[in-house]
Amino acid sequence: MYWEKNRIKFLALIFSTGMLVLGKVILFPNPVKPKVNTFVFPEEVPLAKWQLSVSSPIESLTKENPNLVAEKHYRYVKNDLPLDIQMRYLQNLYNADIGAYIKQDFAVTSPPVMRQQKGVGYYGVGVEKQKAYLSSCINPRGNSTFTHPQFRENRYFQDITFDRIMPLLQGKEALLDKRCLWVHLSIPLRKSSPEAAYQVLEQVWFSWYRWWQPRFPKP
Repeated sequence: MYWEKNRIKFLALIFSTGMLVLGKVILFPNPVKPKVNTFVFPEEVPLAKWQLSVSSPIESLTKENPNLVAEKHYRYVKNDLPLDIQMRYLQNLYNADIGAYIKQDFAVTSPPVMRQQKGVGYYGVGVEKQKAYLSSCINPRGNSTFTHPQFRENRYFQDITFDRIMPLLQGKEALLDKRCLWVHLSIPLRKSSPEAAYQVLEQVWFSWYRWWQPRFPKP
């Protein structure tokens, strides 16, 4: 009963928004395509119990990606353990499959294991070349995602809201906000087990996500 009631409201919202957008297209057939503002990653992001040692640009294959807006590499150290965090701000994603991205950019050969944390979302963990990694996509709205279906579901249920109707009609925002902050964390395994390394990465990820989600770049 609860789902049926909310499903009707959701379908009504989609219909209303669609009619408004259609009316705008008919009256103004050459709308300006929403643009993503220039964004620069901060030089330092606070991370409790970790000391920042490196903050630099990224040299990677992603530079050939037309959806790439900005990227940054951070390295932190705690008790001589280095932690690398790579951030990429992507737009206009038609495929938000993080598994495919890490396979391309980090030459990961073994499939990652997907996990979920309440209040944060989905992420993937794995081991490659004696390094444990964690990768995920911070969404503009809704929890983090790892697969494209998760990302797509967020867009339909989080982006289509009444409070976004005016920006949509004014051409300031797209109907579906297909942007993503791709986060990739990694630490060397050394003598620890993969599971112990995952726990370290998860603690960092949960803290990192909570700092970044409310600071997601403005469209």
